Amino acid sequence: MAIYCSANAQSTGLETIEILGSKANAQKMPGSSYYVDKEQIENELSADINQVLKTVPGVYVREEEGGGLRPNIGIRGATSERTDKVTVMEDGVLIAPAPYSNPSAYYFPTMMRMQSIEIIKGAPLLRYGPQTTGGVINLLSTQIPDSLSGRISTFFGENNQLNSHLYFGDGSGPFQFLFEGVRQQTDGFKSIDRSNKDAGFGISDYVIKLGFDAGNGTRILFKAQDSRQTSNETYLGLTDADFANNPNRRYGLSTIDQMKNDHQGYNLTLFHDLNDNTKLVATYYKNYFARDWYKLSGGGSIIDDVNSGDTTQQGVLDGTTDITGLNYKHNNRSYESEGIQINVNFAIDNHSVDIGARSHEDSMDRFQPQDSFDQVNGSYVYQSTTIPSGSNNRVETADATSFFVADEWQVNDAFLVNAVLRYEDVESQRKQYGTDRSAVASTKSNDSNILLPGISFTYDIDSNWQSLAGYHKGFSPIGGGASSEQEPEESDNFEVGARYFADDLFVEAIYFYSDFSDKAENCSVGSPCSNGATSGTYVTGEATIQGLEFQLGNTFKTGNMSIPLSLAYTHTEAEIDGNNNASGFVSGDELKDVPESVLSARAGFEHSSGWNNYAVFKYIDEMCVTTGCNRTNAAFSKTESLFVMDFISKYELAADTNLFFKIENVFDDQKIVSRAPDGARPNKPRTISAGLRMDF
Repeated sequence: MAIYCSANAQSTGLETIEILGSKANAQKMPGSSYYVDKEQIENELSADINQVLKTVPGVYVREEEGGGLRPNIGIRGATSERTDKVTVMEDGVLIAPAPYSNPSAYYFPTMMRMQSIEIIKGAPLLRYGPQTTGGVINLLSTQIPDSLSGRISTFFGENNQLNSHLYFGDGSGPFQFLFEGVRQQTDGFKSIDRSNKDAGFGISDYVIKLGFDAGNGTRILFKAQDSRQTSNETYLGLTDADFANNPNRRYGLSTIDQMKNDHQGYNLTLFHDLNDNTKLVATYYKNYFARDWYKLSGGGSIIDDVNSGDTTQQGVLDGTTDITGLNYKHNNRSYESEGIQINVNFAIDNHSVDIGARSHEDSMDRFQPQDSFDQVNGSYVYQSTTIPSGSNNRVETADATSFFVADEWQVNDAFLVNAVLRYEDVESQRKQYGTDRSAVASTKSNDSNILLPGISFTYDIDSNWQSLAGYHKGFSPIGGGASSEQEPEESDNFEVGARYFADDLFVEAIYFYSDFSDKAENCSVGSPCSNGATSGTYVTGEATIQGLEFQLGNTFKTGNMSIPLSLAYTHTEAEIDGNNNASGFVSGDELKDVPESVLSARAGFEHSSGWNNYAVFKYIDEMCVTTGCNRTNAAFSKTESLFVMDFISKYELAADTNLFFKIENVFDDQKIVSRAPDGARPNKPRTISAGLRMDF
């Protein structure tokens, strides 16, 4: 299955594979959706996916390192651990390192390459899969320009921040091309004890797109992408006392922690018009991803001990107490995914029909040696290396086949129906080894298949009011480490709402309800499960997630001034729906990583002189760190609520040249936005940057 333009979303360029196509289409789709357009991304100088998605109703974001490098994104019924319950795509292609066997988002596309973002939450998401319990995020990269042109953007900021973006291309002839490059670097906003090493990161990302219009309705697009990232990041957070004293501190124990990522992706897409009413799109894709996160293991237990009053362990963190047996692991993994997806769209009378299929395979190879150090007088003395075995030496694979058929039926001028039926067949396997790969020590396997129906509609009550409703069956594969007796996560998802249109005014309110037969958590060190497990899958039991999404947008015009305003609010109740003797959870226990309230507001002041100013406000409630924290009320079991404001000023020097000034977190408010992994973690402090953008 793939993403292709429907009757309500028309492609605007050779290489564009879109779901929605525009904000206007998103606001009329038979099913809830949201479109972050090019204008918003450009005006707000968005380089952090977390900050962009905080303005989208129905989306939950748990920050981790303050830069959006490894996002934790949830949508409605999909909780946010490593974004592994959300289908993430770039230009219609699955982009997680191993979407079926290991979907955790240790790789996420560079935001500076994206010109828009599409989010689907209702029944139409069944076209895309595999994660259909929550939603779909499709990132649309820079298109080949219509004519010979390009752009240069450079932004400087505090902490030696330098973000640069360059592209150049031409789509005017039968042969089309785009060359694009992004460079991001910063020293980071944290200071590491007893170290001259910074806590920043560097990213290099390059893309080539080559297109050919062969005539007779046949077009070909080739895309190649290569990115490298080095980040001096750690799993080790802070104790609550140290956070209160200085949230931007890092312990010396994390001095040598560093992550290195390499990603290469290749897509070849054929667009072919079989006739005036029938269009075919076929894409072959292949992605490679390798990562080695060398970092302290077991730091969370030290943090827990200090939070419980252990002064000796505080000395270990401060570097004043010697300790033996500190373990630093090479969290070394390589991923590969490959597939082909085909979609045929045709029109029959007042029906627009999509038929699609995808054959996909992916794998994860984990080989993680561990080094042992002693801390002596605040310095680290190497002792030994442990050869990987067991869970540190394993391979996980998945093979998946999916089909779908969708019918968008314009019953009459007022009534639009969208019906989808999707089939998923997933086979996964884990092979675990001893100290080498000569013999398999243990195996696990799982085979699941499911039929997923969905239906949604819109009804135009009059020229201003529209109602919508929908239902779909949700499914989330349980990964390469699942055993044969484990069942995948399934849900029944409903939504009903209304929309109001009047000139520049748009209002939407949607109630959503998701009923899970077995809510499951994917366990990792970065996002431990509610039982403390750091690998495998943990089933918490039956669960219900329901809530209300509201959004409003309007533009006021007076004299030489235009004032665009928007508001988005999400209220969510996410709870265990029955007593579960196996897990120990009871009805009413709140699910982790789901805030009760999320609010964003945006105000613009755009003047005909070319001087435009924007203020963006974001609020997110506290969240449970583990399921059931509302019942246990245990210390350190919640994050803190956070309100931040960003301000952006843009001045047009000439028709093709703009100056920018930005203040992130104007009020410099820092809170505990996450306790995973391994301790309290802050959001980014107040940060000032400025830059120049030139089109040519």
